[in-house]
Amino acid sequence: MDANTVDTEAWLTLVRAPGLGAARLRRLLDRHGRVADALEAVRRGGEDIGEAACAWARAPDAAAIAADRAWLAAPQHHLLVADDEDFPPLLRDIPGAPIALFVVGEPTRLWMPQVAVVGSRNASAGGLATARSFARALAGAGFTVTSGLAEGIDGAAHAAALDAGGCTIAVLGTGPDRLYPRQHRELAGRIAAAGVLVTEFPPGTTGRPEHFPRRNRIIAGLSLGTLVVEAGIKSGSLITARYAMEQGREVFAIPGSIHNPLARGCHQLIRDGAKLTETVEELIGELAPLAGELGDRLRGRLAAASLAAPPAAPAPAGRRSDPDYHNLLGALGHDPVTIDELALRTGLPVPALSSMLLVLELEGEVDAGSGGVYSRQMPP
Repeated sequence: MDANTVDTEAWLTLVRAPGLGAARLRRLLDRHGRVADALEAVRRGGEDIGEAACAWARAPDAAAIAADRAWLAAPQHHLLVADDEDFPPLLRDIPGAPIALFVVGEPTRLWMPQVAVVGSRNASAGGLATARSFARALAGAGFTVTSGLAEGIDGAAHAAALDAGGCTIAVLGTGPDRLYPRQHRELAGRIAAAGVLVTEFPPGTTGRPEHFPRRNRIIAGLSLGTLVVEAGIKSGSLITARYAMEQGREVFAIPGSIHNPLARGCHQLIRDGAKLTETVEELIGELAPLAGELGDRLRGRLAAASLAAPPAAPAPAGRRSDPDYHNLLGALGHDPVTIDELALRTGLPVPALSSMLLVLELEGEVDAGSGGVYSRQMPP
């Protein structure tokens, strides 16, 4: 086997090792370098490695590993590991970050500026309408809507972002081949085609109660901020919001009637420091500068990787002296154009373009139209 195949086999073996966990595996990688060497260390034992993980590493379930390989062989199925340059940087930065992700869709979309939209599974009609309204507006402004594919607010936000021609990311609490809930199978297919399905759980993993809080930390970790639309006082959405706060990310909560039990979780978050949010413009105004920084970070990584230029510094006000922004403005006309067409014209990756277009829109240089198209702003 070549080196890449050996490393993939090692990753698949270690991700499934019982009791090993992301933190311990990360320490092993730091100590031993290559993942194949970390696997050999687990097989030898010691180093605070549990016997169950050692036994698995010495004799893993061949059928499970073969099933993982078969899943990865399908189109648009990927294993994204922590030492991969395409691993999403915001997620890499959080405490307890996952060590590997199973991805359905284009992995670079995980770099796009994201807003988590979460809330109750048993949402009211008003709550669902609010989730759809915010998701449509966020997608129209160039943000990717991220949520957990659950019933209620999650599903409404995913569907509205897609209907607006935007991108959406669903973080699963199961393996990538075990969708939950079943009634969202069609929605999951739409997300896989125009966005991303992502999970830290390997193929074949069924949903268990302890998986969903782990999923929630990834939802928060991928996102610049988390919006809670409607949540009871014991809602799982509050777990996502707490993770976001612990990760140093912004949390936004929509207030409701004092008589609505599904507003109490939002009110508690506001008391704890979340931003009371009434309009999508408030949220976009807070997060747009962070989205610009993320775009600069991606462009810097690509420049360094290609040796074409040093890592990009944050662009100055107006963006006029930044060559990538100059390139983008030159590629835009007054006729609406899709972001994919702009990627072809400029040679810039879609995630970076998404961040840049958002900044230019807020600076009055670009108009974002419905259906995910962009054009130059007409002068007054």
